[in-house]
Amino acid sequence: MNVGLIADDAKKKLMQNCCIAYRGILSRHQLYATGTTGRLIQEAAGLNVHKLLEGHVGGEQQMSAMIEQNQMDLVLYFRDPDRETGIRNGNSDFTKAIRSCDIHNIPLATNIASAEILLKSLDRGDLDWREMYR
Repeated sequence: MNVGLIADDAKKKLMQNCCIAYRGILSRHQLYATGTTGRLIQEAAGLNVHKLLEGHVGGEQQMSAMIEQNQMDLVLYFRDPDRETGIRNGNSDFTKAIRSCDIHNIPLATNIASAEILLKSLDRGDLDWREMYR
């Protein structure tokens, strides 16, 4: 399955720790992340990550496009709640990504608690139904 990994600056360390903790599960799937997040995950967890552009120079748009084209099966987006104003006003390209996850029924976790539940579900095969959406 294709897993998208996105982390706001304040949540990058949390994303690294999550990927270290769930390395065994994540290593069996295709991982995609914006540039810096992908590099940090590779360095910390030793996982192979398909790195898109840096978020602010097109990576956000690339990830959103992959979600819109139904090329993601699961998205972990650790967002900084203090950065909410940009999202509420629709100024973030990831607002589009969140909306696309809803449209295409792509499971989305926005915090560590929901990410752990989805990753354990992924490991059990509970998300295999995504195969019929592609």
